[in-house]
Amino acid sequence: MTARGAAGRCPSSTWLGPRLLLVCLLVSRSIAKEVSEHCSHMIGNGHLQVLQQLIDSQMETSCQIDFEFVDEEQLDDPVCYLKKAFFLVKDIIEDKMRFKGNTPNANATERLQELSLRLKSCFTDDYEEQDKACVRTFNETPLKLLEKIKNVFNETKHLLEKDWNIFSKNCNKSFAKCSSQGNKEHNGASSDPQISEFVFHLLVPGIILVLLAVGGLLFYRWKRRSHREPQTLDSFVGQPEGSPLTHGEDRQVELPV
Repeated sequence: MTARGAAGRCPSSTWLGPRLLLVCLLVSRSIAKEVSEHCSHMIGNGHLQVLQQLIDSQMETSCQIDFEFVDEEQLDDPVCYLKKAFFLVKDIIEDKMRFKGNTPNANATERLQELSLRLKSCFTDDYEEQDKACVRTFNETPLKLLEKIKNVFNETKHLLEKDWNIFSKNCNKSFAKCSSQGNKEHNGASSDPQISEFVFHLLVPGIILVLLAVGGLLFYRWKRRSHREPQTLDSFVGQPEGSPLTHGEDRQVELPV
């Protein structure tokens, strides 16, 4: 009877297991579908128009600002470039793009901030220690900065419409290449003391030789001048009475009678 009871309970557990698994699969598929539609259509043309209005409203000026952005020369992968640029753009919008409250530009900036927060779920995070990889400091006008931001949103929009999951790509290898390039540059900089030491050992003997040559030339000229001056004095002292210098003084002028 105990066996029957146990056997009677077994079908209930085996009946609930597949049902729960099926429910979980359906829920996960619905969530994935919602996320896909969410990411694919999150950036609208209205957001790009807002960015264009920000660009058009900027005063033309030669003043430049410093900001950190992706270095395309180091990171040529378009997906990894946008993945890195997205988080930098988010920081730029929060820190650099500040306008007077309750103005069209301030409202546009708030709208972009909200968009960045929603888009964050479409990007996977990579290792934090490589946050500065492939990044360098730019010094450009606010107009150029806004154009960079618009290009990032525009390209992100196109890629998400093609594949909503495209930014789940692991870019650690691409970021690591930038880090290795930075280490090479650092190692090159660390070898500069050796180069300077080599140049030092090469230049110092040459400088010493030049100084010795100049010193020898000056000494020779001084020696020659000191040798000529006694001869000149002796020539004046030992001058005979009939010499041209004294002959004119002793000459008697004879007047005609």
